Amino acid sequence: MDSEQTTATPGPPSSEVVEIWTDGGCKPNPGPGGWAAVLRFHGVEKELSGAEPKTTNNRMELTAATEALAALKRPCQVVLHTDSEYLKNGVTRWHEGWVRRNWRNAAGDPVANMDLWRRLLEAAKGHRIEWRWVRGHSGNSMNDRVDRLATAARDGAQPPPPPDPLPRGEGGSS
Repeated sequence: MDSEQTTATPGPPSSEVVEIWTDGGCKPNPGPGGWAAVLRFHGVEKELSGAEPKTTNNRMELTAATEALAALKRPCQVVLHTDSEYLKNGVTRWHEGWVRRNWRNAAGDPVANMDLWRRLLEAAKGHRIEWRWVRGHSGNSMNDRVDRLATAARDGAQPPPPPDPLPRGEGGSS
């Protein structure tokens, strides 16, 4: 009886892997948006975030991953966690077809967010990346954390609402 043989090539120890969590979003979509990332290596964490005054959810998701990868100073083994199926599918399944079709989608139209997809692919060069999708707003503490950071960045970039013309209780009838 033949026995099945498996050859496994061990990867780097988990202590040599950079873990990244990203998120981005807008409210409304399109509208003011924010993105965030948390990078963890050897127990040290770095938070990144930013905002755009008029953008989309998808652009913020792409920006979060791009900025996180661009922050790496040398080629790394990376596990990148995202709650965006658009980001994960685009980078793991769709982009090769887009490039082959000269940045056209299957319908022949220009790929949406092509500028950011190109920046992301450039930032990913030289790294070995495992892309992991996580369900958003499902109790994953790191995903919840980057969601809060992205929301704070978005909210911090918005101008405060205009003040009421008259403070309550002053001038006017009661």
